[in-house]
Amino acid sequence: MTTLLVTHSACLEHETPPGHPECVDRLRAVLGALEAEEFALLQRVEAPRATREQIARVHPEGHIDFIEGSAPQEGFRRIDADTAMSPGSLEAAYRAAGAVVHAVDEVMAGRARNGFCAVRPPGHHAEPETAMGFCLFNNIAIGALHARAMHGCARVAVVDFDVHHGNGTQAAFETDPSLLYISTHQWPLYPGTGRASEHGLGNIYNRCLPPGAGSEEFRTAMSDAVIPTIEQFRPDFLFISAGFDAHMADPLANLRLTDEDFGWATAELVKAADRLCGGRVVSALEGGYDLKALAASAAAHVKALMLAA
Repeated sequence: MTTLLVTHSACLEHETPPGHPECVDRLRAVLGALEAEEFALLQRVEAPRATREQIARVHPEGHIDFIEGSAPQEGFRRIDADTAMSPGSLEAAYRAAGAVVHAVDEVMAGRARNGFCAVRPPGHHAEPETAMGFCLFNNIAIGALHARAMHGCARVAVVDFDVHHGNGTQAAFETDPSLLYISTHQWPLYPGTGRASEHGLGNIYNRCLPPGAGSEEFRTAMSDAVIPTIEQFRPDFLFISAGFDAHMADPLANLRLTDEDFGWATAELVKAADRLCGGRVVSALEGGYDLKALAASAAAHVKALMLAA
């Protein structure tokens, strides 16, 4: 079986105001890196549009109505100081969520070993009732709840190595012990959540890294804390919120990881999934704002997925 690459041209039509870090060039950089010959065996598919029912497993109808009603006919409409919509944003958001749902379906059907969703807008800051942090719908949480609702995955885990804490995923999971959320992130940093003391019902694990932390601290956190927590939980499906803004070149934070660290972490997570859930892994693009570092890190991530396939 091969690794699935799910994306859609609509995700390139989500425009942000001039100078905004979450720009269309991010996705262009990732997709460009994945055109290299070493990625020729990727199974490339177009993301379907998520249904309202799929999104409503995470977001109440009122939030979906708000996002639909906020899509402008021209120009930009601000959701908050950091988050904006353009005429193409709504379709992009539906396709981004649909990509993760589709990847789950393909992996569960045995048509792909694992999958990477190269999409935007990102999702892990979107709380059930609040769009924020460049995010409109929580793509990874929507995929996780789809795996449970439609494929009988009773226990689902999300590992998030974006440099920012995924407050939205934590908010969606924290009252449901069948869902595990693990985050490695810089602390303190936006959005101000993700303290080590936040445990939910024992299903939330936040490993905070201080500014300036690098490969050694990150790899220790993965080996000594993240992987053992996954093994103790024993998920039926493993998701990765693949943000690459903990890279040393990223302008929005102060961790010092390399693209090799992301490849290594991905490989370790895939090994855990092999032991625990038949290798079922789906990842989705979150942050990463230095284009060169983003491209190299995403390539390392996908290469590790492909080696498992």
